[in-house]
Amino acid sequence: MAQAAVLPASTPVTIPLNELLPWAVFAGVILLSLLYLVGMDQGATSLISGSMLHEFVHDGRHLLGFPCH
Repeated sequence: MAQAAVLPASTPVTIPLNELLPWAVFAGVILLSLLYLVGMDQGATSLISGSMLHEFVHDGRHLLGFPCH
């Protein structure tokens, strides 16, 4: 029988915090923007005029539990 070769154990790569922080801030800004667009935009205080955005995310609002009527 042939003997199995032993592979060296791989070590995880550490990511420094100063490289991770800008991506975390970017993701937070994107997520907060999406939360505003889906949950808080009622039309009266809308950053985007018209009711097209409200109608586009209407079902998503109900799915997430935001009242809109």
